[in-house]
Amino acid sequence: MTRPRVEWARWAGDLAGPRFAEFQTQLAGHNAHRFRPGLPEEAASDELATDERVGRAEIEMVEALRCAVAPLIAEIPTEPDGFIAWFEQLKHTGPGQGDPLFPWLATTASIEQMRWFLFQEVAGEAGFEDLLAMTQVKMPVQAKLEMARNFWDEMGRGSEKGMHGPMLERLAGFFQLSPTPETVVPEALALGNTMIALARHRRYAFHSVGALGVIEMTAPGRAALVDAALRRLRIPAKKRLYFAVHAVLDVKHSEAWNAEVLHSLVAEDPRRARAIGEGAVIRLWHGARSFERYRCELGSFKARLLDTSCLAAA
Repeated sequence: MTRPRVEWARWAGDLAGPRFAEFQTQLAGHNAHRFRPGLPEEAASDELATDERVGRAEIEMVEALRCAVAPLIAEIPTEPDGFIAWFEQLKHTGPGQGDPLFPWLATTASIEQMRWFLFQEVAGEAGFEDLLAMTQVKMPVQAKLEMARNFWDEMGRGSEKGMHGPMLERLAGFFQLSPTPETVVPEALALGNTMIALARHRRYAFHSVGALGVIEMTAPGRAALVDAALRRLRIPAKKRLYFAVHAVLDVKHSEAWNAEVLHSLVAEDPRRARAIGEGAVIRLWHGARSFERYRCELGSFKARLLDTSCLAAA
């Protein structure tokens, strides 16, 4: 079947429905190629024109997201200590926190359901270390140093076996996961696409700081429950190491990120508080939408055959 030609500028602001799904699918496909190292002779003749169209569309998408989350960030403090207190409260009150999906995975999900969940998660993973590398460019020294320490941990402190990206790849290989944009729910694609857009466009650099920081802060609890599910299903320890590591290490990362990155950036310029907070809430908002879609899809395979409500959400 021939895919519709995505209208980048007109569809970018859609946050639901068929145009949202098609836009996110094609943007994910574009992202899968554009950051790969290449050679001059391999570049397409229309590369610059395409990059401009996609770049404008990404900005339209982020601006639509900023409008969507505006009611959730009306009272962001701009004083450093007050902002950190507000930010840390997102762990308890932010969108998607305490979602029942993860306790259900830990105690109930079958191996087939777990495989489906991981299929989506692998596809939505934009590569934390690469996002961090793009975000830290020209950041102030104190924030940059903590980002460098975080990056070094993501890179296994110089050991290939300890690199976090390959850990996830090993788990994907064990489950034989090969997701493509066309086979993944658009909510998961939108999460990864948005993280890339925030890191790519320097106007959203502080939004990216907030989004990366809130991942570090909120991921450990979910990672621990996913790891519990994998242990229950008798997945070998070496294959589930990605989630086991993030259940512990990200707690330390978050504490250092909030103190060394967020506090210092807001202390230097209070205007950054709103951008950082917006980025964090946008990331959580996408997560909440993904978890809701996952619950719908995973409810019961038999029920899904009889009830098209999940498909209607696409």
